[in-house]
Amino acid sequence: MVEAAAELIGALPPDEVPVPLRRFARFERRKRAKLAGQHIAALLEKDAGFRSRVAGPLRDAQPELVEAVEHGDVPPAADPVRVAVLAYLLRPAGWTGLVEAARRELERSATASEGEAAERRVAALREELSAARAARAAEVEKLRAELRESKAEVAELRRKLHDARARARAAQERADAIAAATERDLAAARDGSAAAEKELRKLRARAAQAEAAAEAAKRAAREGRNVDDVRLRMLLDTLQDAAQGVRRELALPSTIGRPADAVGGLEPDRLAHRALPGRALSDGDPQLLDRLLTLPQVHLVVDGYNVTKTGYGELPLSDQRNRLLSGLGGLAAQTRAEVTCVFDGAELEAPVAIGAPRGVRVLFSRPGQTADELIGDLVRAEPEGRAVVVVSSDREVADAARRAGARPAPSTLLLRRLGRS
Repeated sequence: MVEAAAELIGALPPDEVPVPLRRFARFERRKRAKLAGQHIAALLEKDAGFRSRVAGPLRDAQPELVEAVEHGDVPPAADPVRVAVLAYLLRPAGWTGLVEAARRELERSATASEGEAAERRVAALREELSAARAARAAEVEKLRAELRESKAEVAELRRKLHDARARARAAQERADAIAAATERDLAAARDGSAAAEKELRKLRARAAQAEAAAEAAKRAAREGRNVDDVRLRMLLDTLQDAAQGVRRELALPSTIGRPADAVGGLEPDRLAHRALPGRALSDGDPQLLDRLLTLPQVHLVVDGYNVTKTGYGELPLSDQRNRLLSGLGGLAAQTRAEVTCVFDGAELEAPVAIGAPRGVRVLFSRPGQTADELIGDLVRAEPEGRAVVVVSSDREVADAARRAGARPAPSTLLLRRLGRS
């Protein structure tokens, strides 16, 4: 019923749409059904004329079923959901009985489906049990064969153990002979160690002399490097002074325009008064946004209300805007990034005056334009190759930004970054 009503209000002239639903009339059909569902259901319950208008397209599409519902003679093969919808909208005599019969039919169908599923499950379990029994018999036979092999292996290991003990006794005798020879060698090694210790002391004295010579060479190298650094700094200062003189001589401007300045949008103090048409709808590594903001000449475009309603939607709109813009001002000062914050102009009932922080551009969408469309214009205005980051958790905005060559980031990352500032 809600989908049929949402389809109808999108096709009606604006003056014929019921007053409670007019702000949803310009939405896309699926958004109308999702956002206005509660209002549509309430209006269908209390407005008989609206119910009749919603039933009109259904009457044209299924005249035989409509006639059968009005006469209380519903065909057995009829879809119970359609029967219940038509009975609720048309409300013929005994319409509640038709709705109740449709509910019972749906329950009966669900019960039958559950029974069939249970039967299929029992059959599957029986097959699994048969397979398990066959597998168990095969496993038992396999274990018996392994047991026979293990017994034969134990007998072989006992034989090998006897041979190993005999070899161990012979090895012990050889070890005793080797130990005696080792003791003689150790005494000779001790004599050689004393001579080596004497030679080591001589080598250490030579090493100390070499270290002192190396330290003197390092000091001489550092002094030469300091002279080179001073010469390089003087050269850089000369180049900088020459560049400033050329700039003054050519009278070059101190600032340049940005591509985003050419995108059409309403500044806060130029908004015209208009009716409120409705609220706009709105990867996840925590270091993603920090890395993006380190890119040279990066342009950060923020979907304003998407961020504020994600982080502090319980505040009034003016407080949401002020809190977000205050945080963006600090972010712009820290990162030197170009920051543009876009708000949906449809959220405003009257003109506002906003003191945008230094380094932050604030734009509102024009009448008939959404903030999503204005964000798309800003991204497309940038030259190819410039780093543009679009902050929004709206999937449509993120997909559009990615297609236009920008890098989307969810609103939660910006909120977390502002929270650390």
